[in-house]
Amino acid sequence: MDVPWLDRIQLAAWVRVAALLEVLPGTLDGQLRRDADVTLFEYFVLAMLSESPSRSLRMSELAAQTSATLPRLSHVVKRMESRGLVERRPDPDDRRATTCVLTDGGLARIEEAAPGHVAAVREHVVDVLTPEQLTQLTGIADALLRSLDTSGGMAAMYRRYDGAAG
Repeated sequence: MDVPWLDRIQLAAWVRVAALLEVLPGTLDGQLRRDADVTLFEYFVLAMLSESPSRSLRMSELAAQTSATLPRLSHVVKRMESRGLVERRPDPDDRRATTCVLTDGGLARIEEAAPGHVAAVREHVVDVLTPEQLTQLTGIADALLRSLDTSGGMAAMYRRYDGAAG
């Protein structure tokens, strides 16, 4: 197989993306574990549920919005359920499906976790970039997501704030 190897500019960009993918999630996860006793993935689950009008989503929809497999999501939700953050219920419209519901305890936890998480995102991403760089980052992320999220399964999650003020 004839592979077009990366040139120095391409390699420099790729290595930085790979490093960012390693360092940033660990940094944000560590802050959330310390300050709110939730993992970064659990925070995403709580956030998706808290932003749903009914504070609930079908497990399949929640999996798509968090880019998780159903088995992984089921395992995490079971753990969160034991801590009183969420509940699983049969879907009222389709008893074969399961719905994940944010409990009052889960809502309180995300409300407690959000200020520290936003501060960490500001400290490590937003405030270190210029407004122009933030716009460029959005464009770069969109280009990468078009290639990676070909089904658009996560688009509802990452497009929900497009054009939003403040």
